[in-house]
Amino acid sequence: MKIIKLFLALSLLLSTVACNGQTKPKAAKTTNVANKIEVLYFHFTARCLTCNTVEAETKKSLEALYPEQMKSGKITFTSLNVEEKSTEPIAKKHKVYGQNLIVVKGNKRFDLTNDGFLYARSNPDKFKKKIKETVDELLNQ
Repeated sequence: MKIIKLFLALSLLLSTVACNGQTKPKAAKTTNVANKIEVLYFHFTARCLTCNTVEAETKKSLEALYPEQMKSGKITFTSLNVEEKSTEPIAKKHKVYGQNLIVVKGNKRFDLTNDGFLYARSNPDKFKKKIKETVDELLNQ
């Protein structure tokens, strides 16, 4: 059973790495990009436990760490199905073609996909710390 889980985790990791190699920094889809931080989680329709956990832990961490900024809209979290037609423009804009967790502010872009898939289930505190480091860096700019 452990071998199967390891194989699945490695398969997911490799599939996200392949997609991540194609990504480049892009501006966020907002009118006030200079001050707004967008956390975007792109996923497929068919989702595994880890996929759902990455989304849940990201949202939970953001709400716990930045309640005022989330409430005011300075930081937003959006989950997007890359297989839906309505998501195509933003996915193309960010050059995302698969599962990706990105943090965007203006022309700054950080990819947290690997951290999400590695730690959301096995070490959520480490994942939360990575989210905090990334968002804090953008808040201080």
